[in-house]
Amino acid sequence: MRPGPRPLPLAAGALSVMAVAALGGALTDIGPWYLGLAKPAWQPPGWIFAPVWTLIFACCAWAFAEAWTGARTRAARSIIVWLFGLNMLLNVAWSGLFFTLRRPDWAMFEVVLLWLSIAVLIRQVRQASGRAAALLAPYLVWVTIAAVLNWEVVRLNGPFGR
Repeated sequence: MRPGPRPLPLAAGALSVMAVAALGGALTDIGPWYLGLAKPAWQPPGWIFAPVWTLIFACCAWAFAEAWTGARTRAARSIIVWLFGLNMLLNVAWSGLFFTLRRPDWAMFEVVLLWLSIAVLIRQVRQASGRAAALLAPYLVWVTIAAVLNWEVVRLNGPFGR
């Protein structure tokens, strides 16, 4: 049985995802503007978002540590760090576009980049650790749901930026 990730990469992954969660949370305002938007009937209930994101971020931290530990070269570790960093930036950017700027239309285009960054990340980390790739699968599924929900919000409420 292969040992789990090393403590230092696990701590780095955990601190990184906590920073992303805090920044994303600071940019997310579930206030009158958001509550007033028309949303599809199938939207998950509001209470589910925090536990799902907590689980996803925990999986991301573990995936980072698994991939870092399994990477065979410094170059492979650098690519992993860069891809996770880009993904975190895109994750926070979506919250800023959708909630802070109140531009679900712009967020719709950005979520495509976020989704692609997760797909590329899964492909890349699979080379270092199949377990890391599997840990990122729920993130891809959740962002797929978020993208479809984002599309529906744009369709039901647009145009934005008046």
